[in-house]
Amino acid sequence: MSRWEDLTGGTSGEDYAARFAALAGSGKDVHGEARFCAALVPAGARVLDAGCGTGRVMIRLAELGYDCVGVDRDASMLAVAQEQAPGLPWFQADLAGFDPDPLGIAADFDLVVAAGNVFPLLAPGTEAAVVERLAAALRPGGLIVAGFGLDEAHLPVPPGITLPEYDECCAAAGLTLVDRFATWDADSYDGGGYAVSVHRS
Repeated sequence: MSRWEDLTGGTSGEDYAARFAALAGSGKDVHGEARFCAALVPAGARVLDAGCGTGRVMIRLAELGYDCVGVDRDASMLAVAQEQAPGLPWFQADLAGFDPDPLGIAADFDLVVAAGNVFPLLAPGTEAAVVERLAAALRPGGLIVAGFGLDEAHLPVPPGITLPEYDECCAAAGLTLVDRFATWDADSYDGGGYAVSVHRS
């Protein structure tokens, strides 16, 4: 079982969506991840939203002209995504065993994005397998972007994977670190409790 399922019981889709709707309604910018991704690859690029949740990031990227596919393990989150954007491709799958072929998805993504603390919320011990599966879905030269918390202040669960461990997983999957930031607004990283990492295949 994943840390996410331990935390939510797999029934939190509506609550999660409502929280971000309230933030957006109060004037908060909830599209930092999509804006970050759009600065990395041109409109029309293929994007895999790994751990897409309720689809907030992917729906915005689709609005900006990206060719997107969303994958998540949590049916309650996907139900919200499908309701909000029924025309987009959403798939229920465990990222640790993600294989695009049986789903009819071409494994030639320009960008894979894992936002929303995907890696710290995986089932313990599956992090390397997830990186490997996501790297396999990239075209040569494609990018994987992952933003996640590293300490209790930035996580709803006890801290899991560290940055050195994540970098090791990426290196083992043939990925090279391109850049690292402290936020989705591309602030420089100085060792804080949240990091956005960009790796290239």
